[in-house]
Order: sequence, then C-alpha cells, then structure tokens
Amino acid sequence: MSEITFVDALRITIKEEMERDPSLLLIGEDIGRYGGIFGVTKGMLDEFGPQRVRSTPISESAIIGSALGAAMTGIRTVAELMYIDFSGVAMDQIINQVAKMTYMSGGAAKVPMVIRTQEGGGRGNAAQHSQCLEGLFLHIPGLKIVMPSNAYDAKGLLKTAIRDDNPVLFIEHKLLYAAKSAIPDEEYLIPLGQADVKRKGKDVTIVTISYMVTVALQAAARLAQEGIEAEVIDLRTLVPLDMETVLKSVRNTNRAVIVHEECRTGGFGAEIAAQIQEEAFDFLDAPVARVGAKDVPIPYTEPLERAVIPQEDDIVKAVRKVLYRS
Repeated sequence: MSEITFVDALRITIKEEMERDPSLLLIGEDIGRYGGIFGVTKGMLDEFGPQRVRSTPISESAIIGSALGAAMTGIRTVAELMYIDFSGVAMDQIINQVAKMTYMSGGAAKVPMVIRTQEGGGRGNAAQHSQCLEGLFLHIPGLKIVMPSNAYDAKGLLKTAIRDDNPVLFIEHKLLYAAKSAIPDEEYLIPLGQADVKRKGKDVTIVTISYMVTVALQAAARLAQEGIEAEVIDLRTLVPLDMETVLKSVRNTNRAVIVHEECRTGGFGAEIAAQIQEEAFDFLDAPVARVGAKDVPIPYTEPLERAVIPQEDDIVKAVRKVLYRS
C-alpha cells in the first residue's frame, strides 16, 4: 500500500496496461517527449517508443479519427484530448462515428478505445479551458462516461475502461491531479456503473461526481456540526448509471441534493432528479434540489470564477433548504 497522486495513479495504470497488452496504443497532442500537459504520459515515449506513443499535430478530429480506426482493427487505444473544451473540434468523430460504429455494424465492429480528457475550473483558465461538458455526451447513446473523484478510483476505473470493448470517455478534473490516495500494491479493477457511498448519513442524500465529491464532503462535515448527517454518493460513472444506490439512499433519507460543476440547466442533475421523481416520489419529504454552475461562460478572475462554480456554501444552503432550515 502506498499513497500516490491522481496523476501518478493514471501514469502507473497506463504503464501497467501497456506492459500487459503489447498492442495498446497512446495517441494525442504533446503526449510523447513533453509527457502530456499534466504529465500523465511522462516517460512513456522512452519506455515504449514512438510506434506506441504517438504525438500528433494540433488536430482533435485527427486524434479521434485515428484512434477510432486503430480500435476498429483490434488495437486498444487511449486517445488524449488536452481539454474537454476542444472536443467540439472532434464532435463528428465522437458522436457520429465512435459512438455509433458498433451499432451500425450490427456488433461486428468493436471500438475498444478510451478518450482521456480533463475539465473544470478553479485554476483561472478562463472560458475556453474550464468547461464541464459531460452533459453533452450523456445525451449520446453508445458512449460510456467515467469521472473519478480520487486516485484510488482513477486507477481501478481506468483499467476497466481500457479493457472494455466499447468507447469510454474518461474525464479527469484538473484540481484532482495533485490529490493523493492510498493505493494497494496488488492489481484491482472497479466495475463501471457502481457508485460509491463516500459518507454515510441519515438526513439527506447528496449525489455528485468528480471534484464536486471533495466539495460535497467538506460541506457534509460542516453540516455535521449543525447536527445534519448527509450521505454523500459518488456516482463514479454517468454511463452506466447506478441509480439503485441513489434510490436506496433517498428512500432512507427522504431528501436529495444533486451537485455538479457543469451548468445547472441541462446538466446531468436534471436526469437524476427525474429518475428519483419517477422511482421514489412517495419517499420524498421535499423537492429534489440541484446545485450547478451558473449558466454563463467561466470567468477568468478568481472571485468571478468562484461566484459561477458551485462552492461549499452553495451545497450547505441547498441542504438546509430541503430540510426547511434555511
């Protein structure tokens, strides 16, 4: 057992999977000699060579198109998009090709590829480098969506994603890269579609994912000082979605607050809220609350950025509201 950062967990996982599968291919901008903008692929070029670690021109459509072609020929591929904001350049490849190819071929074509990318604010990267766009891809059948909240989960989920025969969008939050977790020495995999209860509670269910898990846990600790015990559920994946764990919790606490960093309007929180209403309406003692970013581009300055992105205070206020303590 050792304590390592989120970045190191990703790097170790990719290295282990490349050693396990001699055909596994990495492709993306600056992933070779530079080691990736956040250092995830540092040292990979020297260890595995330029045939398996392919640095590309600045062309997201070429990155995804090439990865798709490789995957369809049986070469498991991990493609990196430097920022999720840049996925817009490759939307045709992702939405109309990657997500559809297995269906369009009647199952004859497998697409064993992972699209690694990162998202989120908190670093003053401004409007074109700070968005959370998982809601866009949640609407596209054929894509699996993984969003780990810590280094331990990142390793187990990435191994599972790489070994999956279907395309997986693996979204990392930039504020998590330096966070550390205890990682066992032995190999482990975490199944997709298996949420994790990060904190037990009886008064309200907080459903969240990625970096907002950290913020929600901070809010829960603060609420505990007021005598409010919040249960915090980390979805870990949006597709497949583990609603069973969410519904079990809501039926126990009778209240739900959904938290995400993407814009509140059209965010995945709306889908979670709808399913709670459909499946557990009779258990609710208050309307389901949603906490999301304001519907504006992410500002550059720190005070404005904090005002737009959900903070601990926002979660605390939402919980108090559903408990009628505001």
